[in-house]
Amino acid sequence: MAKRTSTSSAPRLFPQAQTIEELRARAKHCKACDLWRNATQTVFGEGTAHPKILFIGEQPGDQEDLQGRPFVGPAGKLLDSALEEAGIDRKKTYITNAVKHFKWEPRGKRRIHKKPNGAETAACRPWLDAEIATLRPEVIVCLGATASQALLGRDFRVTQHRGELMKSSLAPFLMATVHPSSILRAPDEETRHTEMERFLRDLKKLSKFTR
Repeated sequence: MAKRTSTSSAPRLFPQAQTIEELRARAKHCKACDLWRNATQTVFGEGTAHPKILFIGEQPGDQEDLQGRPFVGPAGKLLDSALEEAGIDRKKTYITNAVKHFKWEPRGKRRIHKKPNGAETAACRPWLDAEIATLRPEVIVCLGATASQALLGRDFRVTQHRGELMKSSLAPFLMATVHPSSILRAPDEETRHTEMERFLRDLKKLSKFTR
């Protein structure tokens, strides 16, 4: 069984919000860590208020930071394509990130993604817990190591449990798979195709939750 990790080091949100809209409004002003200083805005989750499937990624990217919406950049487009092929309607899911602000470093005129550290992920954990508690999905899908370890602890390895539907105290089921950005980083077209096929196999295991 996938166990819930402690969030004792992170600030708590009281009183508990009643709706996702209320949570989103509160999150706009979050300064629990320093990432807000260089981010354009908080990028909260979006989707249906009653999802069967909740997807959790790592953090917003450049386009997400500018548009204020999760998974609208290149990785988001790849995810959209994969969901469509797997027979999952994105509009009937909810998609969010473990970290709600874009962490980046300058490289010329570009803003390059920088992996959030443990303290930054822990600072955002109450928002993630609140989303889960409010939405009550049937299955949580962690996209990549940061999301998986945020919920399941630093020792969890996606490579060891990829695609498994695990029982969890967070939701009836939890699955971990790769983040779509890892497919985009594949060194060549053949590897990219292979990794996309593996990702699709994982997503197709969720079909029973879409009926």
